[in-house]
Amino acid sequence: MLYRLARTALFQLDPEAAHDLALKSLSALGPAASLLGAGAGGQESVSVMGLTFPNPVGLAAGLDKNGAYIDALAALGFGFIEIGTVTPRPQPGNPKPRMFRLEEHEALINRLGFNNEGVEKLLRNVERASFRGILGINIGKNLDTPIERAADDYVLGLDAVYDRASYVTVNISSPNTKNLRDLQSSEKLDELLGAIMTRRAQLAQRYGARKPIALKVAPDLDDSQVEAIATLAVKHGIDALIATNTTVAREGVTGHRHALQAGGLSGRPLFPVATRILASFRDRLGGRLPLIGVGGILSGDDARDKIAAGASLVQVYTGFIYRGPDLIAQARRALRP
Repeated sequence: MLYRLARTALFQLDPEAAHDLALKSLSALGPAASLLGAGAGGQESVSVMGLTFPNPVGLAAGLDKNGAYIDALAALGFGFIEIGTVTPRPQPGNPKPRMFRLEEHEALINRLGFNNEGVEKLLRNVERASFRGILGINIGKNLDTPIERAADDYVLGLDAVYDRASYVTVNISSPNTKNLRDLQSSEKLDELLGAIMTRRAQLAQRYGARKPIALKVAPDLDDSQVEAIATLAVKHGIDALIATNTTVAREGVTGHRHALQAGGLSGRPLFPVATRILASFRDRLGGRLPLIGVGGILSGDDARDKIAAGASLVQVYTGFIYRGPDLIAQARRALRP
């Protein structure tokens, strides 16, 4: 009830302004933020990527790009937090307006474009946080880095965050950075993953710890692309696939006044698209590496369907904006053994 009232007020604001205000308000609550969360009871822990997650419901990257609100978000009951996407250097992202609500569809379209304050600021925020749970850090490339040099940015990002992350996600699937999804092609992906995993081996030796690497993929893939990505993920020893990012398709929102806005669509209309791709990776991988299901989760049943489609963990973002902290508890109860 409390969140529904707050959402009514927030939804009177521009979506990006509402996003910032909501996070600042949550942070201002301090320890009291935990009162908004709800436990699910029972045994919930699950082991994935060599890590033990206290529960399988996580926050997807994008909500807290700079890692400025880790403690407040963790207080809501997430089993893990993923921050970013962060780039080596700060960048403003795309021109505003760049986020649009499709309320009747419980959806968002965004073309933020990896707006963030850079990896050095993110690491300072992580250092200040008291959270000691599982923290994923999602890395990307700067807009002005040529696609031919993308691996340089990912290696720089990996170097910077390795010691502070529980796992690192390589984001090659945002539709809002020009040519980024070209990195999902076989030749470019083979080269990129080779560079990343070579560097991971060196960092593991330096720090005495082998941090898992996850790869976040798009929902807008055909069967041959799914097959190629799955094959390369296994070849290079990727620890998990995150399926999926937002979609450039507009299934289910045709005719809406914002439907033709450029950017990635998330929320309820993404659910069937993302879940299809998730199941396709399950079928092709045959259990050779774990999957993390994200895209359109707005209920406990949705979370359960992601697990049925092959996921070991789930993440929420747009559903959390529409449903609030109660979604976390619903999903945790639905996934309780």
